[in-house]
Amino acid sequence: MSISETSTNSSSNLDGKYLTFAISKERYGIEILKVQEIIKVTQITAVPRCPDFLKGVINLRGKIIPVMDLRSKFNIAPIPYDEKTCIIVINVDKGDQRISLGIIVDTVLEVIGFTTAELEFAPQYGSHLNSNFIVGMGKRDNQLNILIDIEKVISTQESEKLAQMSES
Repeated sequence: MSISETSTNSSSNLDGKYLTFAISKERYGIEILKVQEIIKVTQITAVPRCPDFLKGVINLRGKIIPVMDLRSKFNIAPIPYDEKTCIIVINVDKGDQRISLGIIVDTVLEVIGFTTAELEFAPQYGSHLNSNFIVGMGKRDNQLNILIDIEKVISTQESEKLAQMSES
């Protein structure tokens, strides 16, 4: 069912601009308003006792930014970083905190403005698989873009760890 066919679901508010990026062979998108900037992968300082997907922190113009590898977070096999690998610096709101976070992606693609007609609701996978971070699917040029809510990718416990990392 397309989003234009129903207006009772909150997903009807999905139309807008998304920064799209690739991980493996899949295309993803996050709201452009959450994006601060895009940088090349730089020296990442490892922080002990972090989950595998938290690669460490970077110093971005004097501000400490935690860095998360989305391949690892999504349980996709790792690959070496190359010249296309980027860090997307985003701002996420967790409770009363705003956290700057870097997410490592294989490559940044483009900014796409999706209309309601190009959007579909996120598929339901049942209760055994937590896919609540997938907010919808954007269709453009015979390609699907998995639209994610980056704030839902990060659990409350993980966001507390990220806040600690950025404060230290």
